[in-house]
Amino acid sequence: MTTNTKQGGELQMSPSTYSRLIHFLQEDLSISSASLAVALRHSEQDPGPLPMILWQYGLITMEQLEQIYDWLETV
Repeated sequence: MTTNTKQGGELQMSPSTYSRLIHFLQEDLSISSASLAVALRHSEQDPGPLPMILWQYGLITMEQLEQIYDWLETV
């Protein structure tokens, strides 16, 4: 996985990894497009890792958050 860490610890991923993450969220975890849209809107105002934003706004469970980070470790 191609990632870079910005000052403050925010994780940045390549566009291809980001696309694969979105696919994983929709296909494997059944996160709706509407939920993703809400999280993306919030990330524009309050930048942070997409998985954390999904969790903070109650759009995914703690178990799903763990699955996402496990998945990110394998790509």
